[in-house]
Amino acid sequence: MSTSGTGRDRMLASIRAGISRQADRRHGEPAPSKPTPLIPARATAPGVDVVGLFRTQLINAKATLDEVASRDDVPAAVARYLANNNFEARVRLSPDARVSSLPWDKAPMVETSSGRSHGNDPTSVTPAVAAVAETGTMVLQSSDGTPTTLHFLPDQHVVVIAKSQIVGTYEDALARVKRGPDGSLPRTVNFVTGPSRSADIGKILLMGAHGPKKLHVIVVDGEL
Repeated sequence: MSTSGTGRDRMLASIRAGISRQADRRHGEPAPSKPTPLIPARATAPGVDVVGLFRTQLINAKATLDEVASRDDVPAAVARYLANNNFEARVRLSPDARVSSLPWDKAPMVETSSGRSHGNDPTSVTPAVAAVAETGTMVLQSSDGTPTTLHFLPDQHVVVIAKSQIVGTYEDALARVKRGPDGSLPRTVNFVTGPSRSADIGKILLMGAHGPKKLHVIVVDGEL
């Protein structure tokens, strides 16, 4: 038998098997159960330290991390980050109360404004839906208080989260996405792991190819 004939026979046998399974279900036999999603054990093992895992994975993704005791410490942490990296002391804040209501008067050297970005803001400061420990990923959603432009247009993106927002898996994070009053999902949900980078052209690594060159996460040991 020729090679082409063998391949054709296999294809026809597969089609016949599929038709047979459909016929069985029509006659009342249960459909085969769906496979259980494969979730990495590093995020689900008993006693796993999700905060420690997140810290490790975030740093592996070339992002930076700061941890503070309370929300009142966030403005000083932002000022410290800007100064230590010699970045311009000017930030665009998310209108979301978790960021806009922070005591920014405690960082008088930092110039702040609030609203969506139009591409001329060096640094943005936003909240997040959750942080995923298994990959060090930030989960960001669009809303009136969290415009997506703040997540991608500035060169530096500072994300502020509470320690309680760090979860083990993507499934845990998706369960925290906030729906609208009518139950609708947000228009955009982005999963961001580290700063934007690409090596598509000439295999040369370029930072900031599709978004911020730097991602800095401030974890608050308390509520926002």
